[in-house]
Amino acid sequence: MTMPDGGWPELRIPVIDGHNDLAWERRTLFDYSVDGLDQETGVGHTDIPRLRRGGVAGQFWSAWTHTDLEGAEGVQATLEQVDFVYRLARRYRDDLALARTADDVRSAMARGQVASLIGIEGGHQINDSPAVLDSLARLGVRYMTLTWNSTTSWADSAADEARHDGLNELGREMVLRMNAMGVMVDLSHVSVDTMRDALDVSTLPIMFSHSSCAALSPHPRNVPDDVLARLAVNGGVQMVTFVPYFLSPEFDAWSSSDRTEPAPPVTVYDVADHVDHAREVAGVDHIGLGGDFDGCDVMPAGLEDVAGYPRLFGVLAARGWSAPDLEKLGYRNVLRVLSDNDPAYVDFVG
Repeated sequence: MTMPDGGWPELRIPVIDGHNDLAWERRTLFDYSVDGLDQETGVGHTDIPRLRRGGVAGQFWSAWTHTDLEGAEGVQATLEQVDFVYRLARRYRDDLALARTADDVRSAMARGQVASLIGIEGGHQINDSPAVLDSLARLGVRYMTLTWNSTTSWADSAADEARHDGLNELGREMVLRMNAMGVMVDLSHVSVDTMRDALDVSTLPIMFSHSSCAALSPHPRNVPDDVLARLAVNGGVQMVTFVPYFLSPEFDAWSSSDRTEPAPPVTVYDVADHVDHAREVAGVDHIGLGGDFDGCDVMPAGLEDVAGYPRLFGVLAARGWSAPDLEKLGYRNVLRVLSDNDPAYVDFVG
């Protein structure tokens, strides 16, 4: 373990992160250009040099579209997001490799490349069309978040009015369809009732790609303890996110104020607190990391960009975490969940 000039302890552990919004960031600022990402850009949270410094061995790139993009326009934007990931990996093939299965990830890691996986951040993106979901799976999409911030015709969101008391019958059918095709069920952004319903229905391990703990911060985007306990029975993984609004009740309250006072501090230690809590409730085999880099306007001190993961591991090691347990947190747990969903996926795509 090292102690850099900034004062944070650092320990390098490989990371497979559950959620990064670089694709939308590049759409917004650079019309989807992949140019220049082999250098430190000075823009946003993510580029290849910082991924390397952070020990990122795998990344689920989020193919996200805002709910303002509806119908065919939203499907098109989703395909553009997927295309960005393909072009990114092709442009920087010495550093990145497209991955669909756990074996693909292991092969990329052995070659020293960042395994690049794709997740869809919202059921609205398939426009209620199972054929669209099927097609996205064939393109390599390995998880779908059941909702983003708007309730869909089949699932309630954490950030919107509940219309179904969780999942309706179509929603339950959608979860089973995702199981049958090996597309992992992602419960970040959904309501607590939707979480519970999905755990009732799913026959395969599920994931939270970027959510923290409601017991420490009662934000609707976070996961309550009863769901965390059930996650262990399901075999899934909660990937703790770094979003300050979800980590700190004080910061969340400040964000809704007139902001005349300085923001309450949120640091890598707050993230470590959520990781510790998730471990206590769900167990060390059911936790991971989903930073949400380039998806939030501010990040905790010490985790300002994707180079920061060694600081989190250093803090946890100083709290007594063993190297094997840090490896579970960093990559082994999510790789197991991916692997458990792989047989259905491989069978589906042929």
